[in-house]
Amino acid sequence: MSSIMPEKTKKEDIILDSALRPSSWQDYVGQDKIKENIRIIITAAKQRLQSPDHLLFYGNSGLGKTTLAYLVANEMGKTIRSTSGPALERAGDLAAILTNLAEGDVLFLDEIHRINKTIEEYLYPAMEDYKLNLVLGKGPMARTMELKLPKFTLIGATTRPGLLSAPLRNRFGATFQLNFYSKEDIQKIIERSGKLLKIKMEPGAVEAIAKRSRFTPRVANRLVKRVRDFAQVQGAEIITKEIAENSLDSLEVDLMGLDPSDRNILRALIEKFNGGPVGLQSLSAAAMEEEDTILDIYEPYLMQCGLIERTPKGRVATNLAYEHLNLKHLKKQSNLL
Repeated sequence: MSSIMPEKTKKEDIILDSALRPSSWQDYVGQDKIKENIRIIITAAKQRLQSPDHLLFYGNSGLGKTTLAYLVANEMGKTIRSTSGPALERAGDLAAILTNLAEGDVLFLDEIHRINKTIEEYLYPAMEDYKLNLVLGKGPMARTMELKLPKFTLIGATTRPGLLSAPLRNRFGATFQLNFYSKEDIQKIIERSGKLLKIKMEPGAVEAIAKRSRFTPRVANRLVKRVRDFAQVQGAEIITKEIAENSLDSLEVDLMGLDPSDRNILRALIEKFNGGPVGLQSLSAAAMEEEDTILDIYEPYLMQCGLIERTPKGRVATNLAYEHLNLKHLKKQSNLL
């Protein structure tokens, strides 16, 4: 089953994100309050000739957490080194990265909620005191070696802030939540991406793509590239509203930005559980999607659209979900019998 929001980013998406990623604050559209606060933190740190405090970004996938991290490094004029929580399997992996940092560098740690708990213990003194305490050997012969580290800024990114332990979360100097973008901001992002990809688009085409972009820059950029493919095959020099809408219809992306996987989850909730409430594990099995994928990728947007509600008893499909899928509300019918 195709999806515009796959669980794992493909190589093509990584290349696309890199090419279209803003390289300056002026190019970064949206999240204005967050940008303003981050720039104040950076400016104050530069005036004190210090590294900025450690920063934590959280929000749904594709909202610009990685881009913000790179902009912080650019603003500081420092190098950024990137890794992810699952990639740090041993203390030696963390030591290798930290000891190769220069003074003032930025370490970007994606999916920080998935970091190994043992590695997390080593990270505490590194963040607070800029030192790393390694245990060498085992048993009676074990000894501790202290490594001094350059002062650096750790930027963590996560889609699941609730999974971070309190000690780790409290070591960040500032925490920022990235929200879904407005339609106007998404349109600006699509226009900018079109120029970078040398695509001519009518305003109606930009608006059509924005409506189905899930208010997420990464998805918007993906759809721009797919619509370009359709226009190219048709030999169209300018992407019109009609071409954009027909292309998105062919991709099975509906007017609310839902793809087949979104609709599959909603149908499973409605048809197999009578609209809920249902627990995540049961919904995951019925929809044949991993629990983490539903939590991180699909559910935030479905809730944002008002198609799903989370209750103490589980997930519930709203009246809007029934209307969107053109399904009859079985509970209302049963009440009439």
